[in-house]
Amino acid sequence: MNKTLDPGPHCGLAERLFHRLRDDGFDGTGISRESYGPGESRALDIVEAEARALGLDTARDAGANLVVTFPGNDPSLPVAACGSHLDSVPQGGNYDGAAGVVAGLMALARFRSEGFRPTRTIRLLALRGEESAWFGRAYMGSAALFGGLSPDDLAMPHVITGRPLLAHMQDAGVATERVARGEPLLDPATLACWLELHIEQGPVLVARNLPVAVVTGIRGNIRHRAVECVGEAGHSGAVPRWLRRDSVFATAELITRLDRHWRTLLERGRDLVVTSGMVGTDPAEHALARIPGRLRFSVEARSQSPEVLEAFYDLLLSECAGIEEERGVRFRFDRRLDTAPARMDEGLIGRLRAGLRAMGQPDEPVPSGAGHDAAVFAGAGVPSAMIFVRNQHGSHNPREAMEMDDFMVGADLLARTLREIAA
Repeated sequence: MNKTLDPGPHCGLAERLFHRLRDDGFDGTGISRESYGPGESRALDIVEAEARALGLDTARDAGANLVVTFPGNDPSLPVAACGSHLDSVPQGGNYDGAAGVVAGLMALARFRSEGFRPTRTIRLLALRGEESAWFGRAYMGSAALFGGLSPDDLAMPHVITGRPLLAHMQDAGVATERVARGEPLLDPATLACWLELHIEQGPVLVARNLPVAVVTGIRGNIRHRAVECVGEAGHSGAVPRWLRRDSVFATAELITRLDRHWRTLLERGRDLVVTSGMVGTDPAEHALARIPGRLRFSVEARSQSPEVLEAFYDLLLSECAGIEEERGVRFRFDRRLDTAPARMDEGLIGRLRAGLRAMGQPDEPVPSGAGHDAAVFAGAGVPSAMIFVRNQHGSHNPREAMEMDDFMVGADLLARTLREIAA
């Protein structure tokens, strides 16, 4: 079997880039790079400066994404593309997204230093706006590339500033007139593939003792960023249970019932995860001796099966109706946000798995519970695949702990595969 390629000086490139990105994005607790914000822009600048220092061609596309190009001998051929995103959640980790961008840059740097002349052009895309934390909509940058942002999407308010997504995109240099018209900024027919390296954001690779794994598919989701349970405020000692319209108890009962449905579906072999990540009464109104009249919460369901997602959503609506009648409350939903599940390309999966085996690495493919830009590329008809790198302590928190040895295995697999596709 072939051994993993010696990364040589490119390991130093990766470490330097990760340190620079961390130093710039550190917020005192973790990493905060807002989608279409200054921190994300500075991260793009950092990567672009490194690419230029390596003698690579750089540009910004109409979506304000960074594009690094390694030209091929036949510019008429569809491009082999790789990359990931550079924004983060608030107080997140340094490797979520950035690992894929750094790995792509390492591959291009390796090709240049080795004098490799590909037949087809290879491009690295450092994408903007993947995280949903800032506007409530995921994959904003990649969706904009394929004309997939609706007027409602573009009107979504920033969680802190309240300004709409479209305004923040304009500040970042996006061609917002084209985006607002739903005009694709990138023709999917010009891409031969999309390869995305990413840290795993769950515990599977750690539990299986795998440095990397090939991803088979990406769960889709149904979300509501804000559901409001409206009851009636009252004195905690003066209103008996049978006359109460308590928003907290009603919401707690709803979540308990949803948990039971979740467990039942899992027992039947269905793929599903359910989360309510934001729950709270109004701080201006809540008090120890007050029955809460209003409560807001989020709800999200993810599955590889569209049928399971719809079935669970129907259960959500049914349980809300029952609790409304029993407890005298009302549930008000904001706009439903949908992301379709995505299947990775079988040919690319096979190529990546064969590459792992050729490197003498274990080959145990896994599905992705988290969403990624690869889902958007796949949905646009671009053959897509992903490489997961082992990562301790999960993701979306400051304790992300990817080991550089694991990262180098994934980066090597990415480079080998790009070379094969572009040769």
